[in-house]
Amino acid sequence: MRILIMGGTRFIGVYLTRLLYHEDHEVVLFNRGNKPAPIEGIEQIQGDRTDPEDLKAKLEGQSFDAIFDNNGRELSDTQPLIELFKDTVQHFVYVSSAGVYLKSDQMPHREGDPVDPKSRHKGKFETENYLKEQGIPFTSVRPVYIYGPQNYNDLEAWFFDRIVRDRPIPIPGNGMHITQLGHVQDLATSMAAVLGNRKAIGQIYNVSGDRYVTFDGLARACAVAAGKDPDTLKLVHYDPKQFDFGKRKAFPMRVQHFFADVHKAQKELYWTPEFDLVSGLRDSFENDYLESGRNAIEVDFSLDDQILG
Repeated sequence: MRILIMGGTRFIGVYLTRLLYHEDHEVVLFNRGNKPAPIEGIEQIQGDRTDPEDLKAKLEGQSFDAIFDNNGRELSDTQPLIELFKDTVQHFVYVSSAGVYLKSDQMPHREGDPVDPKSRHKGKFETENYLKEQGIPFTSVRPVYIYGPQNYNDLEAWFFDRIVRDRPIPIPGNGMHITQLGHVQDLATSMAAVLGNRKAIGQIYNVSGDRYVTFDGLARACAVAAGKDPDTLKLVHYDPKQFDFGKRKAFPMRVQHFFADVHKAQKELYWTPEFDLVSGLRDSFENDYLESGRNAIEVDFSLDDQILG
């Protein structure tokens, strides 16, 4: 298949590009060209997806069997793509987010659960609805928290920063909030699995790890991944309502229970996560955190000090 990937050089797209390329698909990337392609010699079309006229000018006349939209946040990001290819594309795969779900007393989140119209991810489910309305042969995936090498969001690295320096780890609440992480390689594998799968057309899938973890448990898993004794960690719990951090984030995750049921993806996509939490975190620690030298750079712990003080 000839496949277009929007992005392809930062995080999800890197893993997806490699996977599809090695499955003998013809992969084309559309991005601004600020970073090298993950595979030398692969075709890249340089353009700005936030400029509809530029996107259409660069992609007009092209033909793709499948399109993976990894970085569309608002409906306006994706709409020009659909206007160009809605009559020709065989499969449109969209990366949404489990952040669209309305906060609920009943967990885990399932694909049919209500969405939050005030969510900061509302552009994601607006795009999903648009794809349905347009009759596009689409599939949407809703990851929870994505981690792994090349993660540009401070998630696992936030914990590693404190663990390697033997610092206390400030955790909001009592440390028992339950959450969920999925390795980026597993996400890419699930996305590739929708191709050629008729069951996946018109469907939404939660995609993440198949186990849940508490905040305290995540800190301990990060310690194991970093080669530290988890029993030596100093976990400091605090009430975030007692602090004014302004626009700065003192903790990398939402302070609530946040996890989703992935059984639908496992059953219909014949997909199983390869990484358990510790092995995935170890992959990130060894092949990204240490490799990039982040363990040796100066880190701003001023918010930690404010909490600990």
